Amino acid sequence: MEIQQAEFITSSVAESQCPKPLLPEYAFIGRSNVGKSRLINMITGSKKLAKVSGSPGKTITMNHFLINKSWYLVDLPGYGFAKRSKTERKKWERMIRHYILTRSNLLSLFLLIDIRLEPQKNDMEFMEWLAMSEIPFVLTFTKADKLGKTGVDKNLAAYKKTLLQKWEELPPIIVTSSVTGAGREEILRYIEKTNAVFQL
Repeated sequence: MEIQQAEFITSSVAESQCPKPLLPEYAFIGRSNVGKSRLINMITGSKKLAKVSGSPGKTITMNHFLINKSWYLVDLPGYGFAKRSKTERKKWERMIRHYILTRSNLLSLFLLIDIRLEPQKNDMEFMEWLAMSEIPFVLTFTKADKLGKTGVDKNLAAYKKTLLQKWEELPPIIVTSSVTGAGREEILRYIEKTNAVFQL
């Protein structure tokens, strides 16, 4: 898939405010500071599509981008950022979970994980919730350029081992880097393949 056009459509704080669910949709989510905005910009080939911030927790709305006028990419707020108030975090969590459960055209989530870190409790709990809710997702590791191939392979093997203690089957896994462009083609192939099964 070649991305020829990517444009910001709207920011929403409720699923009811999102664009009409007439096109296939893919949402990107992860812990604060996982590199979500940079990955979105790398995938779309635009340095300014998703706003990159030096301070975690910047995204506080659901941001819809229309890609090639044929599918939506959604930038969801990061989770696990302690400097936001507990009330705010609870509000975001309700908003995100309601969107995930009710958005009829959401075909898959890309759950971003920093490849440098060992499995984090809130990531694991979120994965289990997605599985129990029967929401398809792709485990998308970020910042692979920070480790090198040996480090990536080692950490990836450890992560898989941890998951397989509870999971009979692993979700799709893609290793990415917003610096080198690693994983871009795999993500776009996955989306192109999944778009083909979309039905209104």
